[in-house]
Amino acid sequence: MKYTQLGRTGLKVSRLVLGTMNFGPQTDEADSHAIMDAALDAGINFFDTANVYGWGENKGRTERIIGSWFAQGGGRRDKVVLATKVYGNMAAGRDAWPNHDRLSALNIRRAVDGSLKRLGTDYIDLYQFHHIDRRTPFEEIWQAIDVLVRQGKILYVGSSNFPGYKIAQANETAARRHGTIGLVSEQCLYNLAERRAEMEVIPAARDYGLGVIPWSPLHGGLLGGVIRKEAEGGRRASGRSADALANTSVRAQVQAYEDLLAKQGIEPGEAALAWLLTRPGVTGPIVGPRTGEQLESALRAVELELSEEVLAGLEEIFPGPGPSPEAFAW
Repeated sequence: MKYTQLGRTGLKVSRLVLGTMNFGPQTDEADSHAIMDAALDAGINFFDTANVYGWGENKGRTERIIGSWFAQGGGRRDKVVLATKVYGNMAAGRDAWPNHDRLSALNIRRAVDGSLKRLGTDYIDLYQFHHIDRRTPFEEIWQAIDVLVRQGKILYVGSSNFPGYKIAQANETAARRHGTIGLVSEQCLYNLAERRAEMEVIPAARDYGLGVIPWSPLHGGLLGGVIRKEAEGGRRASGRSADALANTSVRAQVQAYEDLLAKQGIEPGEAALAWLLTRPGVTGPIVGPRTGEQLESALRAVELELSEEVLAGLEEIFPGPGPSPEAFAW
């Protein structure tokens, strides 16, 4: 495994991030534990989750699965850089009351204590805002965070799904005024097929020293060899990838992508991850394996070096939006 610093911090993290969103909804507890053991054995030390994972009536289940894994001992907790998120309402239906979601000081306090209990730990390494909160000023948010840092409940703070201007606002209007480090990472949708983050989000993150943590690196399976798998009678596209393939121009684009990699003998999913690892500012993509085999495939991407020819071919098939404001101003 290769490692890098998380943004401008002294925290060293693996270049692959283990995403746990499938733990509970699609992968049972025993298999989830096995995947986490295998990830740790392979050197992955950066685990990402969220308080709402498990979804619906099972919100919080994913954090509890991670907590039961930590409880097995063997230094598991000490070896892991643990990231979770706050924003969504943890209650369901009529139990969902006001002030049980978003980023008010009240909900941040309630949410972090709930996550700590489910995770079976007394601190969270990276506490991430899962979404922007247009109603709560950053002064209030940072005040709540400062209390949690002093209490030792969290160490670092990151954002997720923030536009570039909110990254700047967070660090300028609040963190810098209070003399604290502010946001240290941004978790955003970023992959070969979805490169809009290059216009504003990634430049802002790099300017402010945030590590970029791309989620959905295979764009919901679209970049994982979906057309070939369909032809071979394997798992059919669903969700985001199925919607995208319904567009004939996108389907032609994905076919060209798979053809390019087939000529080079490279697995599409591994190439998509390896491409992200070449991108400036990227700390590491989040991989969310449902099985041990999927984790093994992701691990191979760390050692995959894409040739200039392949990189040029990928750029031709999936061109980026260009820099801002040139991309839209002229």
